[in-house]
Amino acid sequence: MAQTCKESYDKQSTDRENYLIRARECARLTIPALMPESSHGKSTTLYTPYQGVGARGVNNLAAKLMLSLFPPNTPFFRYSVDDYALEELAQDPKARAKVEEALNARERAVQSEIETSGFRPKLNEAFKQLIVCGNALLTFPKKGGMRVFRMDKYVVKRDPSGNFTEIIIKEEVNKDALPEDIAKLLPALSPSQTLPSDNNGRDENIIEIYTKYWRKGEAIYSNQQINGIVIPGSDGKWSVERPPVLALRWTGIDGEDWGRSHSEEHKGDLMTAEGLSRAIIESAAAAAKVLFLVSPNGATREKDLAESENLDIITGQEGDVSVLQIGKQADMATAERVLAEVITRISFAYLLNSSIQRKAERVTAEEIRRMAQELEDSLGGNFAVFSQELQLPLVQRIEERMEKSKKLPKLPKGVVSPQITTGLEALGRGHDLTKIQVFIKEVVMPLGEEGFKRINIDDLIKRGGVSLGIDMDGLVKSSEDLQAESAQMQEQQQQAQMMEMAKPAIGPAIKALADQATNGAEE
Repeated sequence: MAQTCKESYDKQSTDRENYLIRARECARLTIPALMPESSHGKSTTLYTPYQGVGARGVNNLAAKLMLSLFPPNTPFFRYSVDDYALEELAQDPKARAKVEEALNARERAVQSEIETSGFRPKLNEAFKQLIVCGNALLTFPKKGGMRVFRMDKYVVKRDPSGNFTEIIIKEEVNKDALPEDIAKLLPALSPSQTLPSDNNGRDENIIEIYTKYWRKGEAIYSNQQINGIVIPGSDGKWSVERPPVLALRWTGIDGEDWGRSHSEEHKGDLMTAEGLSRAIIESAAAAAKVLFLVSPNGATREKDLAESENLDIITGQEGDVSVLQIGKQADMATAERVLAEVITRISFAYLLNSSIQRKAERVTAEEIRRMAQELEDSLGGNFAVFSQELQLPLVQRIEERMEKSKKLPKLPKGVVSPQITTGLEALGRGHDLTKIQVFIKEVVMPLGEEGFKRINIDDLIKRGGVSLGIDMDGLVKSSEDLQAESAQMQEQQQQAQMMEMAKPAIGPAIKALADQATNGAEE
């Protein structure tokens, strides 16, 4: 007998448990709200870390990923035309210009949809989930914006290639919030079918809805179930190229259905920072407590010492009173030094700006730029994964939604396709530009005028523009264009000179003609 979604979900939850434990440990050291405990509810108080470098690092790295992969008001992709179609367009420059103009307008329309549909906050949330927990699920409903699910809200199975074969999402919904047509089709729920109320404030009318996606051949299917009953009208079918759901991983391990997080890779430093921060804070609190010790056999009385005001005179001896001190300054200094080293390592791991600039009197801008470039390079592997598993499917899914709503025309299949231009692509172009700059500075400039004579300026300008991601076609004048303009300018100058030279002779001739016309009129 086929299993219901609930039975499959409960069975696969067992395999997910170890990954959930690690995710909660990493969230506890960074941002606990990203993956709370299973017993978390409305009245539950989350754990408060003793250090903030983990949370600051997660927020910083998520922001850098957003700016690198989805730059604001700038398309992170461009449409590429098939080579054969390009050859045909090359014969008619006007036709190619019109095609490129139409594709640019399409790029702007898709980018505008991303900016206005609330995708950015959800993408930022997804990046935080990936950095801390290693997994995140994105769904694209037929209407509305994108949704993000934590890994404790879904289960996933993958094939050996890493593609998902089955995804089941578990959601808790109040019965009163269900549409009337669906509520009428469902049988009356007995108390055993609902979630009982508990101390966390969950309503007893809350029921579980399971949404299942499965891949079969070149298509993706879906439906929704409540208590094993398929909701009418919930069936769906999508193309594999434009999936309605994305099961993302930060680092995928061969043979594993779930991914590993960036925070898990640096969990040792995070745990050390948390432990040392707690120890230092508690030691500092103990050191800040002031206690006076009075000798029981001395002449000074405790009551006189406690009740005396400033500048009061009491009976006693100086040796009878002492101040309690913990005497752990050297130990605390060691702990602070180790903590500073650990925080520096964490800052490097999360690309915090404070880790780029070394502590010195003079730090050049070139040194900072190179160190920043090295840190960005460390995300090159993640850029490659996100371009194929997040950016490209996101563009294709948005295209499909806009085509169905008649906001965009359909493109001929196999002729035009989107290509990602940010992330790893931009990183490679940045290296090319850096090499060109170093070549000019270190090789050409020392040679002076002789060095610049040997440089092909046309080729240099084109390579610089390409490394910046600029379409150079028709933008920069070629040597032939410059020669033609120079020849035309010389011709115009020659004509102007001839006119200037002819002015002295033209003047008397015009005067003679005028005199003849006057004399003729008098006759």
